[in-house]
Amino acid sequence: MSLNSIMNIGVSGLQTAQTQLRVVSDNISNVNTPGYVRKVVDQTAAVTAGGGAGVDVARVRLSTDRFLQAASMSASADSARYAVRNELYDQIQTAFGDPSGDGGLFGDIDSLFADFTALAETPTSSPARQETIYKTQALFNEAKSVSQRIQALRQEADSRLGTVVDSVNPLLEQIDKLNKTIATATVTGQDATGAQNAQQTLINQLGELMDVKVEARANGGVTIRTNTGATLVGEGHATLSYAPAGTVGATTSFNDIWLTEPSGARSLALEGVGSGEIKGLVELRDQDAPAAAERLAELTARIADELNRAHNASTSVPAPSTLTGRNTGQSLETALAGFSGVVTVATVDAAGVITGQAVIDFTNSPPTDLASLNAQLAGVATASFSNGVLTLNGDGGAGLSIADDATDPSLKGGKGFSHWFGLNDLVVSDAPTTYDTGLTLSSPHGFTPGESVTFRFTGADGARVRDISVAVPAGAGTMGELLSALNNPVTGVGRYGAFSLDGAGALTFKSYDSSGSTLSVVRDTTSQVPSGVTMSNLFGLGGGVRAARTEGFSVRQDIQSNPSKLALAQLNLSAAAGTPALSAADGRGALALSDIGKRTVSFSAAGGAAGGSKTLSNYAADFSGDIGSRAAAAQSRADTASAVLEEANTRRQSKEGVNLDEELVNMTTFQQAYNASARLIQAASDMYDTLIGMLR
Repeated sequence: MSLNSIMNIGVSGLQTAQTQLRVVSDNISNVNTPGYVRKVVDQTAAVTAGGGAGVDVARVRLSTDRFLQAASMSASADSARYAVRNELYDQIQTAFGDPSGDGGLFGDIDSLFADFTALAETPTSSPARQETIYKTQALFNEAKSVSQRIQALRQEADSRLGTVVDSVNPLLEQIDKLNKTIATATVTGQDATGAQNAQQTLINQLGELMDVKVEARANGGVTIRTNTGATLVGEGHATLSYAPAGTVGATTSFNDIWLTEPSGARSLALEGVGSGEIKGLVELRDQDAPAAAERLAELTARIADELNRAHNASTSVPAPSTLTGRNTGQSLETALAGFSGVVTVATVDAAGVITGQAVIDFTNSPPTDLASLNAQLAGVATASFSNGVLTLNGDGGAGLSIADDATDPSLKGGKGFSHWFGLNDLVVSDAPTTYDTGLTLSSPHGFTPGESVTFRFTGADGARVRDISVAVPAGAGTMGELLSALNNPVTGVGRYGAFSLDGAGALTFKSYDSSGSTLSVVRDTTSQVPSGVTMSNLFGLGGGVRAARTEGFSVRQDIQSNPSKLALAQLNLSAAAGTPALSAADGRGALALSDIGKRTVSFSAAGGAAGGSKTLSNYAADFSGDIGSRAAAAQSRADTASAVLEEANTRRQSKEGVNLDEELVNMTTFQQAYNASARLIQAASDMYDTLIGMLR
């Protein structure tokens, strides 16, 4: 071996040791840098003409494990997803209050029933009446407040979603720029680990926002795709765009999140997002919060309806001379159809003595229009009907009281005559709140041909599937024709599910997709004649319309202003002639109001909970328990995901992180290698000097 060879071998060792020491120094200095991946120098033996020629540095690389990286990023996405859902759902639970305490919505419900029980003992007490009316209104105010808080949380989630989407774009842009830097360094044989470390940190940040698939490129850098294969970073970078809705209510339709790939292809981003903070925010906004709002609305609506049932069966003392109903959403002819049984409309004087009676027998001689109704009310009251509202005026300003027959009460869809038309409601709303319309397939619907409803189908992933606009068909104007138009597979929703009209006249939709797709209404131009009610409000189409009910309830304003108008007495049709049939001391109406919690009520499916028959108290208890169990489940998922992330990061850190003890050993080893190479060079130099000296 020549002296030149020895010298070259020494130099190669010296240079390799220098590279190793530089890498060790870099590792040690970044021991506390978050996301830093330890660098490793791969060295190989240099060979010339079959003989050893020293050592070469093959490359400087990161000590990565793609399987551990993938596991860590998956755990990171899940942790971010469940953490944000838990954070916001905990605030929903807080909005409802402690179900075991005196405050909060559920405590107010139990307290109201107790107040009506106490009022039954002192029905003439004006302060007691005023207090009970105040607490009734307070209950609906509390329900409204909870509903508004839920919608505020949806708005917060939507706003944060916009912020998160905006933060994705600069990450994709920087990752793409580093791809170019890494590729250049790789091609020219330079050290690219600094850029790779910076890129991996950005990828980790991206992985918290949305789950992605990362693939290494042959020329250096990475390709990043969504679960559906859409390119986020490759030959260029994608762009995500989203416009938050601003003010959010129960019926708000949210904009789509669009993904524009480097190639220009455009798709719905949520189709490829299965985890991450984006997924968690969408799930809270579109699933968790709406479910709570829908169940709250169903409970509140049934409480209001049962209070109205009891109040319509009672009368204030003195009796009112005018009874004004609610908007039925139907023509009078349609609303009168389907009743059975007997109801009595009586006039009473100031002393509560019956002065006249009109008995309406719906089974044997039912009124079918305004003229026939007035004919049966002749001498007692005059009926008028406008904009879907029935009004009765006592003849000569006499007080009016309505009572169903004890053995054969008037009934339509489980409601008496007064209750159906809302002639003496305690709680009012500006829109329909129950959806048992009593309509049949042969009933006229009252909507004008050409008016339309636009439905939106949303997949389980939160991405919009399709918007379908269905027009009211021309023809005889029956519900059967409307149902056929809605279910048409070409021009209606028949490809995705079917509407059906049950025996109570409730219009419901059942999806063919078992994966969890939902239907909502994004536009409704219909107006029922003569009521002016839209189709979506009349039938409660879509969860948003139903959830919006909660914010519309209030105690009737004239009752709030005058507590004596609270109906606590019941008409005694068997009272002897000339004796009072109504008494201010009668508290039977208050007892009926207090007993509504014990009544078995038919609840509609809402918020993922199946419908069925339960008492109001049991439904409230089940709902309270459901909120608590969902909050506990959200906390458990967040804790589990956090623990999995910690374990995944620990394993990844053991492979990729800097171990000071190991680096110190390496530093000592490479210092010695450096010294040995230097001594080899020195020895070769001495040999050169000796050889030159001999030649002199």
